[in-house]
Amino acid sequence: MRFVLRSSMLLASTLLASMLLAACSGGGAGSAGGGGGSRPQPKPDAAAGLAAFETVRAVFQHPRCQNCHPAGDAPLQGDEGRPHNQNVRRGPTGNGMVGAECTTCHGPQPLPDLYGRHMPPGNVKGWHMPSPEMKLVFVGLSPRALCEQVKDPARNGGKDMAALRAHLDDPLVVWGWSPGFGRAPIPTPRDAFLAAWDTWASAGAPCPDR
Repeated sequence: MRFVLRSSMLLASTLLASMLLAACSGGGAGSAGGGGGSRPQPKPDAAAGLAAFETVRAVFQHPRCQNCHPAGDAPLQGDEGRPHNQNVRRGPTGNGMVGAECTTCHGPQPLPDLYGRHMPPGNVKGWHMPSPEMKLVFVGLSPRALCEQVKDPARNGGKDMAALRAHLDDPLVVWGWSPGFGRAPIPTPRDAFLAAWDTWASAGAPCPDR
């Protein structure tokens, strides 16, 4: 009986020592970022950021985006970027001229496909262009010029990087991936575009040399 008790006490001591050793080892691994915890992901370097910006740039300068971001005061149409029919103009606020506002033809909802190709697209946000004071031009800009403009609060509507990321979920931006019957959507998948944006932003939003 005494032998059994002594053996049980020895086994318990051995198990306790093993548990303490495992706990100490686990704590050391956790403090080093291992164990059950996740290691913080390293920030992308400038090269990764620049590569990601090329994806961002291609989306911004696709016709679905840049047609509403021209250098002049006439919005553009089609994949070729021709001036808008009906002599549509930007107007004093970006919503068109009096009597010919964007929402005169562009309603809050897209028209059904059965209406045919190239019907005026609608959007719940209300169709409009940037204001004449802050045009945020996409058409014809070099990658560097576009990059510098997009992240400059003095030229982008006072937005920092967090506000710009939130703007990417604006219904008018999202429309570019589902523009309606007869229009080519942005070919870059939206998830890939957002991932590229996040990589570029995390890398410090570097701009190309030219």
